[in-house]
Amino acid sequence: MKKKDADTVRFQLDPDNLPPLTEAQQAELDALQAMPDSGIDYSDSPALTEDFWRNGQRGRFYKPIKQQVTARLDADVLAWLKS
Repeated sequence: MKKKDADTVRFQLDPDNLPPLTEAQQAELDALQAMPDSGIDYSDSPALTEDFWRNGQRGRFYKPIKQQVTARLDADVLAWLKS
């Protein structure tokens, strides 16, 4: 076994069977849920200016899922679809 592989920790998580939250994790989630929006610190996130949005492209990486289907159609309907 290579040294690099020996240092790698592999972990598989089943999303349908998650481990229960610890008390500390639950307390942190409860504190975040109770925090008002005004209590969020945005100082470490950059401001999004008009220049940032000017070059944006809606749906640039969106690819609809395609599915192959088979359907029997009348010849006239098929001719209309092909036209």
